[in-house]
Amino acid sequence: HFTITLLKLCINHSQCGLKYCAVKPCTEVIPEGLKSSSYKYSEAASQDIEECEKAEKLGAVDGSLSDETRQALQEWKKHDDESDRFCMLDDEDSPKSQYVDLLLNPERFTGYKGPEAWRIWNSIYEENCFKPYSVKRPLNPLASNRQGFYRWLEGLCVEKRAFFRLVSGLHASINTHLSARYLLDENWFEMKWGHNVSEFQQRFDEELTEGEGPKRLRNLYFLYLIELRALAKILPYFERPAFHLYTGQRTQDNENKKLLLELLHVAKSFPLHFDETALFAGNKKEAMKLKEDFKMTFKNISRIMDCVECFKCRLWGKLQTQGLGTALKILFSERQIEAMPNMSNTNPSFQLSRQEIVSLFNAFGRISTSVRELENFRSLLSNLKQ
Repeated sequence: HFTITLLKLCINHSQCGLKYCAVKPCTEVIPEGLKSSSYKYSEAASQDIEECEKAEKLGAVDGSLSDETRQALQEWKKHDDESDRFCMLDDEDSPKSQYVDLLLNPERFTGYKGPEAWRIWNSIYEENCFKPYSVKRPLNPLASNRQGFYRWLEGLCVEKRAFFRLVSGLHASINTHLSARYLLDENWFEMKWGHNVSEFQQRFDEELTEGEGPKRLRNLYFLYLIELRALAKILPYFERPAFHLYTGQRTQDNENKKLLLELLHVAKSFPLHFDETALFAGNKKEAMKLKEDFKMTFKNISRIMDCVECFKCRLWGKLQTQGLGTALKILFSERQIEAMPNMSNTNPSFQLSRQEIVSLFNAFGRISTSVRELENFRSLLSNLKQ
């Protein structure tokens, strides 16, 4: 279950422009440990919900939660250090926030594309990748000299190049999901979802994208390695006896922690992790300044996600941005993680909030799914050529 404020004010524009974008919350389903009578929806949210429930929408967010789940979510809150964050987290105590069951809201095609979607990504790339306005991205409608972009990119320090690659990898991952779970057919009885090879080719084929597609896919793998490395490094945090998953069901919580540790040990056993020690190295003062710029720029991207007009797209965009931000927080908190005491009665020097934990693992799940779907698309494309 993920906490999100879907009605958060956008810095530029926030009105839903598609009939398929809606929020459909239901207050009935959460684990006993997460229930809270203090939780309620704002009047504005309730009005929007009534309007959006008039029809089933592709972009609708299903907010169904049991009372038990809600209580567990409310009681599982941890201290967090705002200064260490690389992203903006929604306020869980805000009357506009709500818990969303991610299993009821799978990431897939919603019909959100065209000028509206391009405007969001344009804001992210053009304003938040350390790039001057005079340098345009390839395939940007305003671009005239693609080589100028790559000359500029190669001239950047490794940290800024890494930042651009992370954003590009996130964009590629989202596009892969939408191509893999595309609405192929719809009638009165059912909606048929599946792989849209043509959509995938338009986004990643080398010829159709003028050579950009393979670069995007390499950046997706780069993002995967970054988040995999973060999972390997965070293992000591979750191994502490003091760390507990809490839903109010002790047996299930213990089993879930066991499975979580097994996953992290698998991540740690991977031999080809990303080496983050090359980032923010060199002159200490300059490195600290660059790190702060890195944080602020990434936080700007978190704010831009509040402008996504499709609510379901906004949900997954914010979750994956927060997951990547949490991964970066982990990578650059090595000393704090190593200094964590093993004693259960002592506050550790490094903390993750429940929201960060949820976003971290679900974001990695999305990236992992993208990598798997690439193999599926390669197989489908190979069959088409035979």
